[in-house]
Amino acid sequence: MRITYIGHATLLIELADRIFLTDPNFDSTLGGFLPRVSAPGLSIRSLPRIDAIIVTHAHADHLSFKSLDALPQDVPIYAPPAIAKWLCKRGYPMAQRIAPGESVQSGSVEIRAGAATHQGNRYAVDRWRSAANMYLFETNDMSCFFAGDTGLTPESTKLVERHVGAAGRRLDMALLPIGYAPWWKPGFRKGHLTSGDALTLFDRLDARYLIPYHWGTFDHVTSKAHDAIRRLRAQLPDHPRSEMVQILEPGMSFELPLLEQ
Repeated sequence: MRITYIGHATLLIELADRIFLTDPNFDSTLGGFLPRVSAPGLSIRSLPRIDAIIVTHAHADHLSFKSLDALPQDVPIYAPPAIAKWLCKRGYPMAQRIAPGESVQSGSVEIRAGAATHQGNRYAVDRWRSAANMYLFETNDMSCFFAGDTGLTPESTKLVERHVGAAGRRLDMALLPIGYAPWWKPGFRKGHLTSGDALTLFDRLDARYLIPYHWGTFDHVTSKAHDAIRRLRAQLPDHPRSEMVQILEPGMSFELPLLEQ
């Protein structure tokens, strides 16, 4: 398994015979006014062959139509049902629905969907598009959990527990978002992970490795692009498994070898 951090929630997951691209956003600004502070770790032109695009929800930082238009048009896009329907109507017939509890097979990789704790609708008036997925990628040998955007709840571990833990296996890779909000924004944690929350979820998942994302890409109205990663770095010296947390700058990769049998 090889993970490459491109920026924000855009990662390449190379697992067995498949390559997946998550929540592609290569835009220079977010919403036309929030600046991108670091270039994508890989340009669209330099991407390898992609077997599937994975979309978690409809927020503009996770679903960029400009980026989708620049990507190959024959690659399936897996998204929550309401989002897939919307994409098809907007001219992306390769969009396919995957609801929580469902799975699809891509080569030797099974992609399972679960419900994230996140209000994912793009606009204030489109609550029917509020669904947000998290995903589990599995082969016979390895597993990778991609959380999209989510809050920390007792449900956050269920997808991994049902399909990895129940089989007597251990999750190999946890890809978890980190964020930061000032004290006067108390609702942030209802649908997002802080850096501390991500470490807690890493522990609850009992994953071998953690790669944090959702940082270092866009300045936001209430926080800067590197606020969350600074807080994570400050917390790591007190974490018992800090050496298993792999912080990747945009363009960096981490290769996870198979465990010896």
